[in-house]
Amino acid sequence: MSNEGRQTGRGFAGSLQRYLPGIVLSPTILAAVVFIYGFIMWTAWISLTESGLLPRYKLAGFLQYVKLFQNDRWWVASRNLAIFGTLFIFFCVVFGLILAILLDQRIRVEGALRTIYLYPMALSFIVTGTAWRWMLNPGLGLERLVREMGFTSFTFDWLVNSKMSIYTIVIAGVWQSTGFVMALFLAGLRGIDDSIIKAAQVDGASLPKVYWRIIIPSMRPVFFSAVIIMSHIAIKSFDLVMVLTRGGPGYSSDLPATFMYTFAFTRNRLAFGAASAIIMFMAVMSIIVPYLYSELRMKRNG
Repeated sequence: MSNEGRQTGRGFAGSLQRYLPGIVLSPTILAAVVFIYGFIMWTAWISLTESGLLPRYKLAGFLQYVKLFQNDRWWVASRNLAIFGTLFIFFCVVFGLILAILLDQRIRVEGALRTIYLYPMALSFIVTGTAWRWMLNPGLGLERLVREMGFTSFTFDWLVNSKMSIYTIVIAGVWQSTGFVMALFLAGLRGIDDSIIKAAQVDGASLPKVYWRIIIPSMRPVFFSAVIIMSHIAIKSFDLVMVLTRGGPGYSSDLPATFMYTFAFTRNRLAFGAASAIIMFMAVMSIIVPYLYSELRMKRNG
């Protein structure tokens, strides 16, 4: 091959190598721009209209937001999100940390226990909700089992009790996600230098004191990541509620996600549902943006 031919081949190969990543990624980037950011902007626009069953694009100002904040059911959903989010995050972090500390003791069956605790995370919230609906059903599950054991006065009717139904969602959510938090903490524990722990033990510190005074405070980034991820899961929880309680009894266990679905797709109030979706989006952004900022700041500071 002539020198000119080799140079032409190297030039084509160099150009292909330079532009190939962009060519491969461009369909994904285009799809993300259209189907994520495009639909976010479309939803924001619809929330400023009076759309019903079908979208109408004539702007009506913040009318839907005013109606939303005057709606009692929205405040029930928001209060439920506060209860669910607080308890869900708290118990997932506490149980996850305890399990991680126990597994960090290098026990012989660690692999089997880790698989058992992580297994619920492999299930979808649909499966989790269905299983817990059976177990918490007063006529089929726990209440019936205990009564058949002779405790005939035992009552556990949280699933059909409007004041307690939101707590059944907390139980199922914690069962599902604790294993994931445990894995995060276990990875953090395994990343701590053993020499620090041994030095503390040489100085006479007991193992609980080592964990309480040295190890757990040094895992602040893991705590922060776990809280951010659990907060995100709590805000967008939908399928677990729909399967477990369907938002009931009445709308006592509604969350903002089920509220949005109900009004946008079953009550033909598209603009009203879009307004609630934008409020949820702003809530998620209020969590994600500080998290991303802190991550970038940590990387910048080395």
